[in-house]
Amino acid sequence: MKNKKKNIIIDKRISRFKYILSLSFLILLFAICYIDIVDKNYYSLKLEEYNNPVYYLNYAPRGRIYDRNHNLLVDNKLVPFIYYLKPSKITVEEEIELSYKLNDLIDIDCSKVTDKIIKDFYIAKNDTFFLITKDEISKYEGRKLSSDDLYNLKLERIDVESLNLSLEDKKAAYIFYLLNNGFSYGMKLIKKNLSDKELSIINDNLDDLDGIFVDYTYEREYLYKDTFKSILGNISSIPYEDKDYFLSLGYKLSDSVGSSYLEKQYEEYLKGEKGTYTIVNDKVVKLTESKRGKDLVLTIDIKLQKEIEKIIDEELIRSRSDPNTNLFNSVYVVIKDPSTGDILAMSGRGIRKVNNKYETYDITQGVITNSITPGSVVKGASIMVGYKEGAIKIGETMTDSCIKIFSYPKKCSWKTLGVVNDIKALSLSSNVFQFKTALKVAGVNYYYNKKVTDVSEAFNKYREFFKEIGLGSKTNIDLPIDGIGNVGTNSSPDLYLNYVIGQYDTYTTMQLSEYISTIANKGTRVSPHLLLEVRNNDNSDTLGSVFYKYEPEKTTLNIDKKYINRVREGFREVMTSGLGRNFMGNVPTPAGKTGTSESFYDSNGDGVIDSPTVSNAFVGYYPANNPKMSIAITFPNIMAINGDSEARSYVHKEITRRISNKFYELYG
Repeated sequence: MKNKKKNIIIDKRISRFKYILSLSFLILLFAICYIDIVDKNYYSLKLEEYNNPVYYLNYAPRGRIYDRNHNLLVDNKLVPFIYYLKPSKITVEEEIELSYKLNDLIDIDCSKVTDKIIKDFYIAKNDTFFLITKDEISKYEGRKLSSDDLYNLKLERIDVESLNLSLEDKKAAYIFYLLNNGFSYGMKLIKKNLSDKELSIINDNLDDLDGIFVDYTYEREYLYKDTFKSILGNISSIPYEDKDYFLSLGYKLSDSVGSSYLEKQYEEYLKGEKGTYTIVNDKVVKLTESKRGKDLVLTIDIKLQKEIEKIIDEELIRSRSDPNTNLFNSVYVVIKDPSTGDILAMSGRGIRKVNNKYETYDITQGVITNSITPGSVVKGASIMVGYKEGAIKIGETMTDSCIKIFSYPKKCSWKTLGVVNDIKALSLSSNVFQFKTALKVAGVNYYYNKKVTDVSEAFNKYREFFKEIGLGSKTNIDLPIDGIGNVGTNSSPDLYLNYVIGQYDTYTTMQLSEYISTIANKGTRVSPHLLLEVRNNDNSDTLGSVFYKYEPEKTTLNIDKKYINRVREGFREVMTSGLGRNFMGNVPTPAGKTGTSESFYDSNGDGVIDSPTVSNAFVGYYPANNPKMSIAITFPNIMAINGDSEARSYVHKEITRRISNKFYELYG
C-alpha cells in the first residue's frame, strides 16, 4: 500500500515536470520565432552596429548670431589643427624624439614655457639620479620617502639657467609638455590654426609621427571685430566643475561649449550636431554630415552700437584735456525699447594710457556688473512712494530751505529753491522736497532739529517700491550674470534721507534702464533681453524659419496710474525748463532726469577708497507720450574733488546729447 502511494506521487511529479518542460519549450520556440520574424530588423541592425561601429566627428559648427536687422555678427571658420593620441606602447624616449621632430615641422610659441616644464623635460631626457643622495635613496627603499618626494627633490635641485638650453630645446620641452598634459590617453591639442605650409609638411610626414593626427575644427569669427564681443561671449573646453552636467547631456570632455555671456546662455540652441562615420573594410564611410546649431537673432542694432562706441571713445579721449578728469575713466550706456524690453544697444567703454597715448577699450559687461551711486535720477521713484503712502498729494507745495534733524548735519538742496510743488521739485531737483516727504512717510512731524529715531519701517517701504520699479532687484536679463548693486545695511535717519535722493544704495546701469523704462512704459515693467528669436537653419547662408521667439516677463507697478503720469509730467518739465535742458539734443518731446552724486575712488589701486569724486547719471526717453526709446547712462568719478579748482567737465552732457541725436538720426 505504501509503495503504491509512493508510485502515484512519483508519477504526478514526472507529469508535472513534463508539463513544465513542454511549456518552457513552447515559450523558447515562441521567443525564437518572435526574434526571427518580428525583431529581425532590430537585431540585424544591432549586429551591423557591432560589426561596423558608428563614430562621431570631432567638430560641429555652432549657430550663427545676427543683429535685429539680420546683419551677421558671429560666424564659423574651419581651421586645421594637430592633436596627439598616445599609442599604447610608446616610450618616453620616443615622445622626446617626437617633440624634436614636431619642432622642426611647425612653428611653436614657447612664451608659456615655465621653469617647471623645462625641469620636467630635463628629468625625462637625462639620468638625474645624481641629484639624489644615498641617504635619500635609503629612505626611499625604507618607504620613508615616496617616488613623488624624490621627483620633487630633483625639481628643487635643477637650476634652469645653468642648463643653457637652446631655443629648440625649449620648444621641444613645451611640445613634450603638450604631449603629456591632461588625461593620459585623451586627445591632446598640439597646435591650432596651422598655416598652409605647416599643414602640408605635417601631412607629408604623418607616417613618421606616431600618435599625431590632423583634423579640422570650427572657430568663432567676429564680423565686427571687438564691437559687442564681450557680451557675445566665448567658447572653451568644458570646465572641470561642469563636466558631469555636460556628460549627462551627451557631450564629450573634448567638446567646446559656451563659457560666458550669450554663448553660454544659449548653448542649447547654438551647439551643433556632429556628423557620424563608420569604418567598413578599413575604409572610412561618412554616414551623416555635421549640422550647424540654430541661429540667434539679437535685439541689438549693430550700426547703432558702433555709432555709440565711436561717440563715447571720441569724448573720453577729448575729456582728457578738461579740468579735474584725471579719475574719469569709464562710461556705461543702455538704449532700450521700453515697451518690448529689447536692448537696442549697450556699451561700456574705458580709457587708459599706454606708452604715453590714451586708448579706449571695451568694458560692456560693466553695464550689468558695475554699480554707481545714482544721485537724483531716482527721485521719480522716491516721489511715487510719497504719493502711494499718502504723505503728499499731487500739486502739493513745500518750502525748499535746509532742514536739520537732531545730532546730524544740515541737509540742503543744491541751492535754496523757495516754494516748489511736486513738478518743480523734480524739474529743479529739490532735495528738501524729498527729505520732507520721506519724514512724512516715516510719520515724523518735522520741525528744526527734530529728534528722529527709528525709520526702519519707512525705509523698507521705499526699498520695496524701488525693487518693484527695478532699483535694487535683479533685472532678469537673459545672461548668466545679473548684478544688483550694493544695498546698505545701516538704517539711521541720516542715511534714510540720503537714500531718497540717491546717495546711499548703488545700482547698475541696467537697473537704471529698468527703472526709467518702467516709467516710460506707464508702469509696466518689461524684463530686458538680448535675444529676439531663434531660427532654424538648413546649413545654408540664409536665415531659416522661426523656432522660438523670446517672450519677456512683464509686471505692473502696484500704484495708481495718476501718480506715474504725474512723475512723467515732472520728467517732461525737467527737459523743458529744468536741469535737463538740451541733454537729449534735438529729439522731440524728451523726458528724463539728471543725477549728481558724491562718490569715492581708489586712486592708486591699493584697495583703499581714498579720493572724493563726483559721479553723474542720466535717464530719459522720447517721445514723451509714446516712447520708442529709453536711455540710461552713467559717468562714474567724472570729476575729482581735489580743492585745486572748482572747474568741471561737462562731457557727460555732450555724450548724452550726441547719443540721443544719433538715435534720432537713425530711427527718427
